Amino acid sequence: MTIARRMLPLTAALMAILVQPFSAAFACTRVLWNENRLGVFVGRTMDFPVSTEPVITVLPRGIAHDGGTFAGQRIESNNPARWVSKYGSIVTSVYGAGTADGINEKGVAMHLLYFIPTDFGVRDVKKPGLQAALWGQFVLDNAASVEESLALLDNIQPLMVDHEGIKATVHLAIEDATGDSAIIEYIPGGKKTIYHSRDYRIMTNDPSFDQQLANRAKYNFDNATRQTPIPGNTDAKDRFIRADYYRQWLPEPKNTREAVAAILAIARNVSVPFGAPNREPGSLYNTEYRTAIDLTNRTYYFEFTTAPNVIWTTLSNFDLSEGRPIQVLDPDDINLTGDVTSKFTPDKIGF
Repeated sequence: MTIARRMLPLTAALMAILVQPFSAAFACTRVLWNENRLGVFVGRTMDFPVSTEPVITVLPRGIAHDGGTFAGQRIESNNPARWVSKYGSIVTSVYGAGTADGINEKGVAMHLLYFIPTDFGVRDVKKPGLQAALWGQFVLDNAASVEESLALLDNIQPLMVDHEGIKATVHLAIEDATGDSAIIEYIPGGKKTIYHSRDYRIMTNDPSFDQQLANRAKYNFDNATRQTPIPGNTDAKDRFIRADYYRQWLPEPKNTREAVAAILAIARNVSVPFGAPNREPGSLYNTEYRTAIDLTNRTYYFEFTTAPNVIWTTLSNFDLSEGRPIQVLDPDDINLTGDVTSKFTPDKIGF
């Protein structure tokens, strides 16, 4: 099967490439809703100046992965991480070389977001090396909770990789169906920092998460009205405040439909419009797609910013037994809408 590749608006893509290095070009937002009585829901935006070539992929149990290869090339021969998946998952892949977002059958979800200061440190060959585009997939394949995820991640070292000038400077958000949450960052000097609390619901990009929390503490929205000023630009600090502001006021959902709509409403509010200015004058980027996950029911929702429809499927719709084929769906099809379980087809993956 050949997956058609989709490009974002050409002018914005070319401007982003020509005006500045890729390392300063990206963003994203993650919003976790774990304090309602119905379930646990999470949403994220993928903000990129060019297509990340997303493919929605269902991975059964028993898939072998090699954390020492990237895009078909061996990047680590000295103690690479190798494993066989314990749990099935549904993910969105990036450049066919790893995964940026997804949930496993145990209700653990992960999201890779851009974080420019990322420094995975000097290679420690005592720990298995894991190319960064598989950092989140390692969690989905092996962990049944946030606690278990953190314990497993203590035993590996993420490795920096590069795709056509795009470095995998990322940080990782994890949550589970109980509402637990963790954010992991590697800051300059290779220092690993873990923020573990169900209260850590918002994540954007740099500065580091502790600095984002300190900035959030400057705002009090307890008696907010429609006149209350909130930051409105696309900077990561602005999106962090805005996402948390609207999350704070979410009404109790009557059903899953309302809950997913609520998460997507915030994701859309903090999305980056087409042609929005980036870090440097004349540099542009925008939101490529959004996802929402119902962790309680293991349902995965996806929407392109250039398509009018939301699509979704539930992990229980698939046979995740070892030996079953990998299933994929190219979401870049304007005719796709609603439950797309029947649209998935068998294929192979490169990660």
